[in-house]
Amino acid sequence: MMLGYHASHEQFSPRELLNYVKAAETAGFQAITTSDHIAPWSKRQANAGNNWAWLGAAMMATSLPFGSLAIPGGWRYHPAVLAHLVATLAEMFPGRLRWIVAKR
Repeated sequence: MMLGYHASHEQFSPRELLNYVKAAETAGFQAITTSDHIAPWSKRQANAGNNWAWLGAAMMATSLPFGSLAIPGGWRYHPAVLAHLVATLAEMFPGRLRWIVAKR
């Protein structure tokens, strides 16, 4: 079993999330999950950073494995574009982007 931290792009700015994942690694968390939302869920949530740009920065700043949830494959990202995004991160950080969950 792995204990992970979820980096919620709707709740915090990308810069804040980067600081939180560094703190999570220091605190002993074993993985990071994130999700891909183009807009906040509500007016109270004022953020919606780009998941893919942020993943590159976060993976560079930590050594933890990552996973991304709620990827809107097919209707926001063409499958070839999604494959390109994932493959680029996988090549840059071998073995660290361990899972993605695409929504249809």
